[in-house]
Amino acid sequence: MSVRERHRDITMPKTIRVPFLWDDPIILRGHSSFLLVARVAKKFPLMIETDDEELVQGVYPGDLIIVSALEGGEIAPALYLLEMVKTCHTPVITLGKNHPASKRLSYVISAATRIEMRCDIHRGTHPEQHLLCTANEFAGMILSAEGDELVIENSIGELRLSHLAWNLSLAETKLP
Repeated sequence: MSVRERHRDITMPKTIRVPFLWDDPIILRGHSSFLLVARVAKKFPLMIETDDEELVQGVYPGDLIIVSALEGGEIAPALYLLEMVKTCHTPVITLGKNHPASKRLSYVISAATRIEMRCDIHRGTHPEQHLLCTANEFAGMILSAEGDELVIENSIGELRLSHLAWNLSLAETKLP
């Protein structure tokens, strides 16, 4: 796995536009957490598994997939989760509202055209993909894509923006 991060610290105006570079994800870092944002290239059905039903949502080119790392942490698990949904089309599992595991989720994910960051919902407990549980520092922000740009509405405070040069290359070597 090869990851290279290019970033700049910036105090954001209320609405900003960040260009996507190729297929590289964008990281928005706050003081204690981060969001990892990627654009969808190909249409696929996103399977959303709840306690009592399976929902199917279409995900289309230009939609966003966002991983929220509520306490920060390592980028690699967020990248793996992103790729599991974006590339492998792994189903998303939602927990019941009172499920004890929701407190232990370090990374949560949503896929939609426009995604609202919320800190007043329980981690991983809602199937609505237009909402994403985040740390308080991102609450109220709305992310969408327009053309080749990520649009961030209602940005607050200082953010560090980065493009990740992410190369998932698997090379197989023959054993003797």
